[in-house]
Amino acid sequence: MKPLLASTLALALLGGLAQAQSPATRDPAQIPAGHYAVDAGHTQVGWRVSHMGFSNYAGSFSEVSGTLELQPKDPAAAKLSVKIPVASVATTSEKLTGELKGDKWLDAAKYPDMTFVSTKVVPVGQDKAKVTGDLTLHGVTKPVTLDVTLVGAGTNPLSKKVNVGFEATGTLKRSEFGVKTYLPLIGDDLHLVIAGAFERQD
Repeated sequence: MKPLLASTLALALLGGLAQAQSPATRDPAQIPAGHYAVDAGHTQVGWRVSHMGFSNYAGSFSEVSGTLELQPKDPAAAKLSVKIPVASVATTSEKLTGELKGDKWLDAAKYPDMTFVSTKVVPVGQDKAKVTGDLTLHGVTKPVTLDVTLVGAGTNPLSKKVNVGFEATGTLKRSEFGVKTYLPLIGDDLHLVIAGAFERQD
């Protein structure tokens, strides 16, 4: 094969691969309205807390379930409801993970689920919103506001279903939810970073 022809074919293949790997759009007008369900395998709930002021210690929750009613033409009408098993908490320390599940911390046996149900969505520009909702953790329900950014949406080339993803950040005080162990040595502010993935239900 001649070098020029080989180079042209390689560029064409790479271009096609790049398109296949980038099916998403950040234009809300192109996102289908409808009922979406959490894609648990691609949704991550990360958290971070100060460890005695020496470091910012991070962990995660998984196995998220829930629904999203999405109306791109009327973002304020969106409704979100999610449930997170408290026992899914994970850290890089097996000992600490076990402690966090226990009754001195999150008490997963008594309070097995953390939930968030939106009560208000305020659009901020084209692809951002402030989502306020009732967060229930450790048997206590308090309002929490998340800053949400659209990451992208489009047809998943593998499942052939419409996917949409968001990043959400927020901060809550664990003491307000009755989780007060080792305060103030371990920080009160619990910082959340959420990678939320949803799949449209036909």
